[in-house]
Amino acid sequence: MGKLIHTGVVVVGTGFSGMGMAIQLRKQGREDFVVLEKAADFGGTWRDNSYPGCACDIQSHMYSFSFEPKADWSRAFAPQPEIHQYMRDVAAKWDLARSTRFGVEVTGARWDEEENRWYVATRSGDTYVGQYLVSGIGALHVPQVPHLEGIEDFQGATFHSAQWDHDYDLTGKRVAVIGTGASAIQFTPRIAKQVEHLTLFQRTPPWVMPKPDHAIPGWAKSAFAKVPGAYRGYRNFLYWLNEVRAVGFNGHLGVLKAASKLAEMNIKRSVKDPDLVAKLTPDYVMGCKRVLISNDYYPTFNRPNVDLETSGVARVTANGIVTGDGREVEVDAIIYGTGFQVVDAMQHLDITGRDGVELGKLWAEAGINTYNGINVAGFPNLFFLLGPNTGLGHNSVVFMIEAQLTYIREAMALAEQHNVEAIDVRASAQERFNAEIQRKLRDGVWTQGGCQSWYLDAQGVNRTLWPGFTWRYWLRTRKVDAADFELITRSRTPQLAGR
Repeated sequence: MGKLIHTGVVVVGTGFSGMGMAIQLRKQGREDFVVLEKAADFGGTWRDNSYPGCACDIQSHMYSFSFEPKADWSRAFAPQPEIHQYMRDVAAKWDLARSTRFGVEVTGARWDEEENRWYVATRSGDTYVGQYLVSGIGALHVPQVPHLEGIEDFQGATFHSAQWDHDYDLTGKRVAVIGTGASAIQFTPRIAKQVEHLTLFQRTPPWVMPKPDHAIPGWAKSAFAKVPGAYRGYRNFLYWLNEVRAVGFNGHLGVLKAASKLAEMNIKRSVKDPDLVAKLTPDYVMGCKRVLISNDYYPTFNRPNVDLETSGVARVTANGIVTGDGREVEVDAIIYGTGFQVVDAMQHLDITGRDGVELGKLWAEAGINTYNGINVAGFPNLFFLLGPNTGLGHNSVVFMIEAQLTYIREAMALAEQHNVEAIDVRASAQERFNAEIQRKLRDGVWTQGGCQSWYLDAQGVNRTLWPGFTWRYWLRTRKVDAADFELITRSRTPQLAGR
């Protein structure tokens, strides 16, 4: 039998979300919290994704906590090791290890209606009991590995980009890369220089824009460190530079079509073979799928040891892959650059709320539906960080996370002000919120752009992205609207927030 461990707040995950929540609680002077992390280190997706070339596609000075500036970023777009080290440094500064339990994997959570507490089960058998449960697991943590017919017979190496096998030497190997997502366009140019031959299996070409990356000069680092307001001013500049891109994504497809022309010119300028240019040019509006940035992806196809395969994968044999048109490509290794289970991962959460309602089943049957992407009716004191419909296609998700941290702090304060043990968002408030954002998303490029993407669920509904400007989300989450919540006492007698 495992132990029962009581605390005030249970936080799950040590990515930007979980770390940010722990820091917010510590800032408030609260020490009655515990952070549960299945791995052995801080970092979340930036710990797990260590493939060659891994880097951020949002500028370094924006993709970091506003309250923990780093003046000496090495590049405009930081590489993975530097982001991971930044997160470790922030964790050390705030002594987060003291409140973190590493190697503890959460397997489920159950709301106890008599005690008004969350019982959080772990793989070890121990159960953490807390008044509040904060999920900081994010969306990019369950690798999407397609099942290929015959893969069980393959005699070579296979691994996903998020589970890179650094012990496997690719030198001189024949390698197949499946997928053309954000990770694939980063690692493909790196390994192409190392392998004997690389075949990239593309189902749908991505839009790839030039990456305005460069080393940060010494004088700039010095100014950010020493000149009052320099760092903040530059960060604000980057914020608004990114923010204007939301105009095109949300109902103004003409802007994106114009940008597509620039991207087409980039392909033609980078790739010599006209047939390859045609295969690499998407037939959907830019932004429908995630827009990627790279300076070395397209030129990689000029290499004599790189082939682009667009006929698909029919099946896998012991020594290779049979293409959709019947040819066998012999390979020594298969690398999946197929991204993550985003919507599916949300629907498989093992969380049970009031009246025994299971969140995974609820979302699978009715669609993923939240309030502000943070709360779910019938699940008191449960908060999601970077939850449904709060992802972004144009700016830094760390900005969204910080807005949510403020909101959760205010929600906890609401319970304390009314001397109640739990708050639960009203179903009517949740329905209004969801109807509003889905109405906006219907006009967005993700719905109208002519493609299928991981942003959408099986019914074609966008359950992933926030529609519009991030400053609007910031305004929405600065204060908690008490009228939208039911207040719950130990006797389970609900109170009206206005009383």
